[in-house]
Amino acid sequence: MAARMDVLLGAQWGDEGKGKVVDVIAPQYEVIARFQGGPNAGHTLIFEGHKHVLHTIPSGVFREGTINLVGNGVVIDPIIFLKELKALDDAGVDVRPTLLVSRRAHLILPTHRALDAASEAEKGKAKIGSTLKGIGPTYMDKTGRNGLRVGDLERHDLMDRYTVLKRKHERLLAMYGQPGVDAQAEAEWLDAARTLRELQLVDSEHYLDQALRQGKRVLAEGAQGTLLDIDFGTYPFVTSSNTICAGASTGLGVAPNRIGAVTGIFKAYCTRVGSGPFPTELEDDMGEQIRKAGHEFGSTTGRARRCGWLDLPALHYAVMINGITELAMMKADVLNGLDTVRICTGYKVNGTYTERMPYDITTGVEPMYEDMPGWGELHHEAPLPAALERYMARIEQAVGVPITLVSLGPDRAQTVLRKGALVH
Repeated sequence: MAARMDVLLGAQWGDEGKGKVVDVIAPQYEVIARFQGGPNAGHTLIFEGHKHVLHTIPSGVFREGTINLVGNGVVIDPIIFLKELKALDDAGVDVRPTLLVSRRAHLILPTHRALDAASEAEKGKAKIGSTLKGIGPTYMDKTGRNGLRVGDLERHDLMDRYTVLKRKHERLLAMYGQPGVDAQAEAEWLDAARTLRELQLVDSEHYLDQALRQGKRVLAEGAQGTLLDIDFGTYPFVTSSNTICAGASTGLGVAPNRIGAVTGIFKAYCTRVGSGPFPTELEDDMGEQIRKAGHEFGSTTGRARRCGWLDLPALHYAVMINGITELAMMKADVLNGLDTVRICTGYKVNGTYTERMPYDITTGVEPMYEDMPGWGELHHEAPLPAALERYMARIEQAVGVPITLVSLGPDRAQTVLRKGALVH
């Protein structure tokens, strides 16, 4: 009987700690597959005193024997991709034997990055907070049927296809009053693209079908977070791909009825990078305290993250949209030492109370809080403090699924499994 593919994704606005959880549970899986996003993602893994940041490559690369697949739903910048490979080489990790790249994944050109910057600058104060990695323009070319794909690197007419797309971008840049990309940047990209072509390129949908038929355990790894989904996030302050569980099917070519467990990752509080609504944001000393304690600065951009209390309506929404079957709570240690921890249990929207996340949370939304006792200092091991257990029980009661993993620090060893559900 064929195996099912499990899915792991972010249940907030990204930066939840997905990379660490993938690294912790990777030994249970033979294939880790990224299904969307690109170098705008930053998955941080810390173990044995060393910090590693991955942007495009799946987070199972540090587990020996695990196959790491970059799926068709991902967009790839060859220059950034090769820098990531080099950083792994420098760390003594040769991932090439276990790294597969889908031919259907789209490529980010230098002109995509230039268009991203020009578009964001044009918006002025209404900017969405793009990482300026060229993600949006690349997905626009994908849906506009103009894109260049990894498989095109194997075509004899690659340069003709590249030139057609580059010239289109140059016309658009001229409309913004911006120059094109200089020859040196273009040459660097083409050189990196040729190197990318030498990696193991696969028809990933067929590879995963065969792997599942052979009974291999596959984990789909998402980037960003549910509330940044292009359809169900806080539009227009979202990313350009489907970050939710449904995106694992389209981003890997695996049918929905072959999906098994869905693990949602969330922090014990909330953060957000860039612009967009954030009902529980703390723009005071407490917000700054959480930011410093949690080292809340983007691993991709370095930008300070906005911080706030945990938002249960938003988390319940993520559970519903994704069909989440279990949750992993990260950074409980960041709230160490607080006498009181607040948790948003609902909103007043234009004076009416609701526990649902509404269509628009930009204005007229007032978070309603429940105060819970803090849990003192955590010691990175079980048993967990009773106050933390009560905090998690309140979350489980509100969203209807169990919390099966708790992270008590950045290192992979600082992890407590509860109820055993993540150990399938």
